[in-house]
Amino acid sequence: MTDNYASIIAENLRQLYSHRKVGLAAILPAEQDGDSYTFKAFGETCRISPEGIFLGGRSEFGVLGVLISLYARHAQPAQQIIEPLKSFKEMPNSMPYAAAFTTHTELPLVPWVDRIDAAQAHIIDILGGKASAHPESGDFSFLVRPLPKISLGYIFYRADEEFPASATCLFSNNAAEFMPIDGLADVGEYSSKIILTLVDKEE
Repeated sequence: MTDNYASIIAENLRQLYSHRKVGLAAILPAEQDGDSYTFKAFGETCRISPEGIFLGGRSEFGVLGVLISLYARHAQPAQQIIEPLKSFKEMPNSMPYAAAFTTHTELPLVPWVDRIDAAQAHIIDILGGKASAHPESGDFSFLVRPLPKISLGYIFYRADEEFPASATCLFSNNAAEFMPIDGLADVGEYSSKIILTLVDKEE
């Protein structure tokens, strides 16, 4: 599977550099150094070059590399619009992926809601986010930015005597302009995985 991911990344990079958009550094946005572009992705420093994708200084051949290469390949000059946030099912052509999105992005967070609450300052710091501008949404909520023009809004409810805990993941309003819908589903899933990793490290 790793070889398959590596092939997809290589093809996305080939397409990116074969049809490189004028002003790509400003479009991503990223810092440009020759043929390399550097920006924050999934909480780490990311560098894209014709030779590959490097995340946190290491070569990235997995799903994150695929998502980063898709994001770069589909880069658009439009500015990010964060609000109003959209649910995944509001995105065009999302129906085939909606059930899996809930299963892989939202439900795994539910058992850890209290610990996510305790670690949210750390999560926000690493993933380049901020506390939600609408604290009335859920018991707590925050925004994270896994990719420069794609933000996720997480809304959490703690368990009480009447209702179980819950977690909801929303997308910045025009996220679908910057990534195919199946890629957006994976951005949500892997952002949630990173959140759980950060919670674990806070122990």
